[in-house]
Order: sequence, then structure tokens, then C-alpha cells
Amino acid sequence: MSVVKNHDESLLHRHPSNPILTSRDWPYLINSVFNAGATLLEDGSTLLLCRVEERRGLSHLCAARSANGVDGWQIDPVPTLMPNPAEYPEELWGIEDPRLTYVPELQQYAVVYTSYSRGGPGVSLALTKDFRSFERYGVIASADDKDAALLPRRIGGRWALIHRPMTALGAHIWISYSPDLRHWGSHKVMLEARRGAWWDANKIGLSSPPIETARGWLVLYHGVRQTPSSALYRLGLALFDLEKPDECLLRGDSWIFRAETDYERGGDVHDVVFPCGYTMASDGDTLNIYYGAADSCIGLAHASIRCLLAWLDANGSCERGRRAQDL
Repeated sequence: MSVVKNHDESLLHRHPSNPILTSRDWPYLINSVFNAGATLLEDGSTLLLCRVEERRGLSHLCAARSANGVDGWQIDPVPTLMPNPAEYPEELWGIEDPRLTYVPELQQYAVVYTSYSRGGPGVSLALTKDFRSFERYGVIASADDKDAALLPRRIGGRWALIHRPMTALGAHIWISYSPDLRHWGSHKVMLEARRGAWWDANKIGLSSPPIETARGWLVLYHGVRQTPSSALYRLGLALFDLEKPDECLLRGDSWIFRAETDYERGGDVHDVVFPCGYTMASDGDTLNIYYGAADSCIGLAHASIRCLLAWLDANGSCERGRRAQDL
């Protein structure tokens, strides 16, 4: 096991205005707002598609727009995307945790979200050009499945979906492929949860959508560690091959971000930091990472792709030919 290098260096830097969005900002009565997908619009403004939990406990999605991605948010006066259980029964108990991917081939945004019903969480897909109207595809990965995002381009002629099904093998990150966004197959484990005392033992999942770099797909993922009092959600890094994204090139041995502030440690669910989206600055290096804090509000952290990759080089190990439970 490697010793973590540069242990005093923070890779994700919290914005001083955190939390940047809370229930108090909302134009209608809600319980909480968190776990937002993010994208840059054509005019350079930032759109967050936020998970909004109502006071009855069910969730819907609502868009918030900002010129600078920090403040001055213009929030839709009514929910942007509501559950529609009459036509999509998998949404009976709400829709949650969207990840946004702009797909140049389609000239649309793919919204991949968790649909929740009696059978448990599943993965659903909708396409939109303007975040006003949506073409729902319905459920594309049935329960128990979540933490999903679409890659922005085809891999070997097929669309690729990263997701986290709960199977007899455990709670690992998988990748699946489709010719048409409706029929999915060629399922492969992409990243296994470690076992034993590791920070990411037993249960992991995708955080924000993968970031395409010259060296590979850079993936921010969460690991969940159960303690006697709660579950700790912390973030780690891995790098995957660009044309064979089921092949892990590097995986960090330690976590890089955890709940530390009051708004992250205390809320509806304590000790949770949960990114679902990011935007990239014009320099092509700076990431603006939007994360849910304690299932109660939204925080913003900045990171450098260059620094994240350098950290992986110094603190990662090669996954090729090794199984996670043997690490």
C-alpha cells in the first residue's frame, strides 16, 4: 500500500460563498435542494438542474441559472421536470440526482436521473435542447440501479452508460452499451469497490459525469463507509482508457474530499458530499464542481484537471490485472 504524497495539498477548494444554494433561495416551499447536474449554456451562463425534495418527501428537478455560476441565481418559478407516474410508473416516488451530458451528435443535453418507485431506484433518461421541454425515454436500467451518466460520444459506434447496479457481486461501477439509447447490453464491471477497511470498501458510485482528457476519462467517484453512527461519503479519483473505458489505468489509493464544514457535516443526512455535476472554465483546466452537502444544500468547489492527474500519478496504482478485493 502506498503512502499518500502531498498530504497537505487540497485538491478541491471550497468557494467562500458556500453553500451557494439552499431551500431559502427557492421561489416555492420545499424541504431541501441538493445533488445538482450542471452544464454551461450557449451564452456562457451556468445551469444547475437541482434535486428538490418536497416537504412530503418526494423529489423533482428544478433549474437554476447564473451568469457566473456562483450567485445571482434565476430559479424556475415552478418545477422544471416533475415525476410522471401515470405514464412512467417507475417515477411513482420521485426523480432524483440528475447528471447532465451535452451530446454534440444529437445537439441535445442528456439528462440521466434516478427514478424511484416500489421496486427501488432505477436509471431513466430524457433529452432536452432548452431545459423547458423534455423527451423522456423512460427507464433504461431497472432497479436496483443509480448513480448514472452518459458519455458524450459513441465508443466503438455505441453509446456508453456508466451506472451502479446492486447485484450479487456487490455495489460496483458498471458500464453498458447501446446502439440507440433504448436497448442496453455488453455490461461490464468498470470499477470494483474494495473490501475490508478501505475508505471505498463495499459500496462505490459515480459522482459527476466523466471528464474527457488527453490521457483518459477522469472519474470522480464516491465511496461509502458504514460506521456505528452513520455512513461517510468521501470522494476518490480514477482514470480510464478513452476508447476502452472499462479499462482502469489509475486509481487513487486514498480519498481526496470529505465532509468538513458545518453545512456538510450537519443536515438531513450527516457527513455527505455528493457531486453530480461540473462545468469547465475557459482555460480548459479549472473545474467548477457542484455538490450536494448533507442532502440539504448545494456547495461549489474548484479543482484543476492538471493537479488531479498529477495527484493520481503520485498516489494511484494500476488496476490492470488486479481485482479490487485483492488490493
